[in-house]
Amino acid sequence: MRRREPPPPLPAAGGPMTRRRKLAESEPPAEDTISDLPDAVLGEIISLLPTKDGARTQILASRWRHLWRSAPLNLDCRGLNHGDELAGALSRIISSHQGPCRRLCIHADLLDAPSTTVDSLLRSDALGNLQELEFSCFERPPPASIFRFSPTLRVVTIGCSNLPDSTVQGIHFPLLQQLGLEFVCISECSLHSLIASCPVLESLLIHRSFGFACIQINSLSLKSVGLDSYAVWENNKVALQLQELIINNAPCLERLLLLHQETGLHISVIAAPKLETIGFLSDGYYECSQDHLYRLAFGSTVILGLHVDNLEMAVCTVKILAIQMKALCLDTVIDLLTCFPCLEKLYIRARTSESSNLWRRKHRNLINCLDIRLKTIVLKSYRGIKSQVNFVTFFVLNARMLESMTLQVETSYYNEEFLVEQRRKLQLQDRVSRGAQFHFTTGICIRTNWDIKHVRDLDVVDPFVRRC
Repeated sequence: MRRREPPPPLPAAGGPMTRRRKLAESEPPAEDTISDLPDAVLGEIISLLPTKDGARTQILASRWRHLWRSAPLNLDCRGLNHGDELAGALSRIISSHQGPCRRLCIHADLLDAPSTTVDSLLRSDALGNLQELEFSCFERPPPASIFRFSPTLRVVTIGCSNLPDSTVQGIHFPLLQQLGLEFVCISECSLHSLIASCPVLESLLIHRSFGFACIQINSLSLKSVGLDSYAVWENNKVALQLQELIINNAPCLERLLLLHQETGLHISVIAAPKLETIGFLSDGYYECSQDHLYRLAFGSTVILGLHVDNLEMAVCTVKILAIQMKALCLDTVIDLLTCFPCLEKLYIRARTSESSNLWRRKHRNLINCLDIRLKTIVLKSYRGIKSQVNFVTFFVLNARMLESMTLQVETSYYNEEFLVEQRRKLQLQDRVSRGAQFHFTTGICIRTNWDIKHVRDLDVVDPFVRRC
């Protein structure tokens, strides 16, 4: 057996230098342009970092040492208990910090502290320019002092709270851009009053909230709306729940996200000329009954679940659509393309692939007149079975504007042999859009309704895309 030679020893200090080391030592040090920024800008950068990383910026250079002590505070108290002690600790942190407090997240345990302690904390001068506020009250009305921040707030999330009419009356949020209501009991009148009190509101998220049957949107600023229709129990009976959404006048509305469905919700879009993004339309992906499907109406054009029930007029504004199907069905998708003829991005989740999706004879007359403008298609749970191959091949051979198709493959199927076989079966060499790119991946490429967890998740151009 040949004896393995030991590796050559490293050169001693002062010995021959490698070329890389010579180049590194001969180059001048990189110029630190970030440190030249004004203190206010550097403070903004630090405030966006996690707390520990923000504190570590003190070791970067002497220029940074004093910034941490004056950077805007981001205080998140969720997960901590002992309300009285916590309130005292927060008061000491806020009073000793040289900079402002930008974001405050407080749990119900903190608001359980004596009212004088809570009031003293919330009325601290250091909180005078608060911009983000999240709080929950365990189904109680919040303390009145918590709304003293309303003139400066830009983001508010209210959770597990009871908002009686007397609490909402008189509140005004002149700068608020994002509002989230999660597990909130509020009357229909107060809900409309709350929305109207936010003249520059851009994002509205309503999750598992109750006490109202109808929401009417009349807003000149709203860009994103996300909501669900859950059956909520209160005092051993089903509470009054959302049944209808009417978008009367929303000239800036771009995104409408229907998150979860346990009860049938009727949505009427009367005036939303910029509405480009809709999701997550479903035909009962989570085994809900026919009575629980969303009913979406654009004038006299009606979509029930994923079925285009009545097509009086095409909806040409919609460009991005996310759907959830029990079974992958080409006929359903073609109907949706007819309803949304300007659709550019389509995201599909399908639990099964029961339909054969044969199309060459069935849709041969339609192919010549259907103008498919899709540029991006993402399909989840691709296994390469015949119905999926037929579905994908339809777009490979007919979508002339297609730029990208991503097929999320289950890990157990993903190997080189599978990929070679699928490229052949899908006839990629005959694709009608010569510049189209086809990607097979095991990564998760579609954000689902479960990924919308905060009102800020609505404030993105494409809420369904995820880097995979």
